[in-house]
Formats: sequence, structure tokens, C-alpha cells
Amino acid sequence: MSCSNPKDSTLERCRKFLSRAKNSFKGKYHLYTGEKLNWFQVVLRLESAVLPHIFPWVLFCGLYGFLVSLLHYLGLPIAFSSGNRVLTNAVLSFNIGLTLLLVFRTNTAHERFWEGRRLWGALVNTVRNLAQGIYIVVKEESPKDRVEKNVILRLVVAFTVAMKLHLRAEPLDEQLASLMSESQYLKLKNTNHPPLQIAFWIRDYLQYQHDRNCLNIYQLTSFHKLLDEMINILGGCERILKTPLPLIYAIKLRQLVVIYCLVLPLEIVTSFNWWTGLVMAFVSFTLLSIEHIGSEIEEPFGHDPNDLPLNVICNTMLRNVEELIELAPSNTRDWQV
Repeated sequence: MSCSNPKDSTLERCRKFLSRAKNSFKGKYHLYTGEKLNWFQVVLRLESAVLPHIFPWVLFCGLYGFLVSLLHYLGLPIAFSSGNRVLTNAVLSFNIGLTLLLVFRTNTAHERFWEGRRLWGALVNTVRNLAQGIYIVVKEESPKDRVEKNVILRLVVAFTVAMKLHLRAEPLDEQLASLMSESQYLKLKNTNHPPLQIAFWIRDYLQYQHDRNCLNIYQLTSFHKLLDEMINILGGCERILKTPLPLIYAIKLRQLVVIYCLVLPLEIVTSFNWWTGLVMAFVSFTLLSIEHIGSEIEEPFGHDPNDLPLNVICNTMLRNVEELIELAPSNTRDWQV
């Protein structure tokens, strides 16, 4: 299809890509992480975060169901009597309570996951605003001022990388070293909270520009508010990280799942006979998968496939700032006709 306007062609391709992304695992995963995998690879990668943790329990429940089937076949009175409605109703009530607890666990974990994503989304916007503001507003009186400005712009991105490493309790890495001087990197190694130290350097630079009349007080205050927002976002992520869901919920939920998987075969063996083991493997796989997903996404800053793609988000901010440094005009006005 030919287009008279190249922009129309680009927009059409974007619309088609987003349309495909909404309807496929491959497209959604690519939008989320930037990786191009086929649907099978996507499913395998995401399931690989769950299966190793629950497989021993699934195997145990399947073998237990088979054992109950064997004992029932041998004539042992282990199955619940079909005429005893009390036990049947008790199992049904237990099933409802377990389901409600699973829903509560999953919803609570997803709220923490979504709050983390909102905080990092706000960080992206704040970094873009701060970088563009510094580039446009801070006056340059010499070529040295441009060099210092570029250094500070990269420090703004370094804050986000240091924040990612801080939340993951990881040491400083090469990406962070590439965004600052060697002396700054060595100083960060000796600090307990690298993101705060980087924020201090940015504030010090802004105050210095104000002192030399390259920023007025209103511009300085505006930049300080953006830095305050970045630190508030850092504090919000630390709150999520250091305030997990009370462990008693996780312990009690796992206990109830195990009890349910031990009692259910006694209820269904009369109807399913030799299929009891397979049914129990499927039921335990479903319940334990949901429970483990809740445990995984309640701490969304790690490296698990279902965690937030912090590397992708940091690389996006780095790319935005590098484009600002390389492509933004110095003496010309690209917006002028």
C-alpha cells in the first residue's frame, strides 16, 4: 500500500503492531520487556518461574491421590460415605473459604505490583522533565558549562540505575560506572545509599548554577520539586520492598492448600477411581500456581520473569537522555521555520 505521507505509513504500522500486541502473548511480552520471543518461548519462560517451586508438591499430591485410589480399590473404607452430606458440605465450605483467601492473596500482591509499576512510570516522566528542564533552562556561558550539563544529565539517569540496584540489593555495576566519572564511582562504593548521594550531587549542581546567576530562584525551586518527587518515588519503592504481606497469611494459605489436597481425594475417589491421582495433580497445580504467583509479584523489583522489567525502563530513560544530549540544538532552533 502506497502512502503519500511517510508519517501516515509509520502511524499505520504502529497501529497494526499495537493491534497484534493486544491479541497475542508474543506482542504483549515484547511491549512489556522488549524481547522478541514466540508464544511458546513466552509461556515457557513465564511458567519456568513457577514450576520448579511447586513441582514437588504437585508430584506428592498426584502420588497421594493414586495411593488413595489403590487403597479404595483394595476395599479399605477410606472414602467418605456418599450418604454422609455433612462431610461433603464441610469440604464444599472449605473450598469456598480457600478460594476467597486465594483471591485476597492474589489481589493484595497485584496491588503491590501495580503500585510499583506506577511509581516507576512516574519516575520516567520526572526524569524526562528534569533532564529537559536542565538542558533548556540552565544558561551556558562557556563550553565547559555544556560538558558539566551533560555530566549532570547522565547523573539523572544514574539515579535510576542506582535505585534499581538498591532495590535489588546488588552491588554497583558497569552501567552505573559508565554514567559518571571514576572518582564519583569510587565515592558511591563507599556510601550506604548511592541514589541519595547522586541526588545530592544534582542538587549541589543546581545550587551552584543559581549562585552564579544561571538559574533564578523560581527555576531552582521547580527543579528541587522534581528531585523531591524522584526521592519520594524511591521511598515508595522502599516501602513496598520492606513491608511484605504479613507472613501469617502465606503460612496459613499454604497450610489450607495442603489440608485441602489431603482431604479432597477422600471425597472424590468414589467417583473418579483411578483418575483421582491425575485430578489431584491438576488441582494442586492450579492452587499452588496461584499461591506462588502471589508470592512472586508481591516483591516486583527482582529478576523473576514476572517481575517489573526494570532494566528495560532504565534503558528507556538512558536512551531518552542520550538523544537529548546528542540531538538537541546548541546554537540553532530546530523549531523555527
